[in-house]
Amino acid sequence: MSAAPEEFFAESTIGLEAYRRLRDEMLPLGVTVRTTKSQVGFVSRRPFAFLWLPGRYLRHPRSPVVLSIALPRRLPSHRFAQVVEPAPGRWMHHLDIHSVADLDDEVAGWLRDAAAAAQ
Repeated sequence: MSAAPEEFFAESTIGLEAYRRLRDEMLPLGVTVRTTKSQVGFVSRRPFAFLWLPGRYLRHPRSPVVLSIALPRRLPSHRFAQVVEPAPGRWMHHLDIHSVADLDDEVAGWLRDAAAAAQ
């Protein structure tokens, strides 16, 4: 059974603020939210973005929250902590979130592109 995003981020103020910012930007695009045990996902036809708490999985996390964005191409930005291609043509871009200010217009554009690609 999945919890509500507010429950998932109950112990992370930054996580909850980041979720609310992304929710407010993505829901008008017809995106839905899915919460699992490990992450909060944003879904078009397919999942395209995930907020998760690295402190649950890493001994020394670099940030309190990570936003992972799935796209069919690699984005050339120094802002990503890590970019991997887990499957051909599917690039995961991991962005460390230290405050809601990290979720700026550039990130919103990446998310719109990812949502469109996930149709």
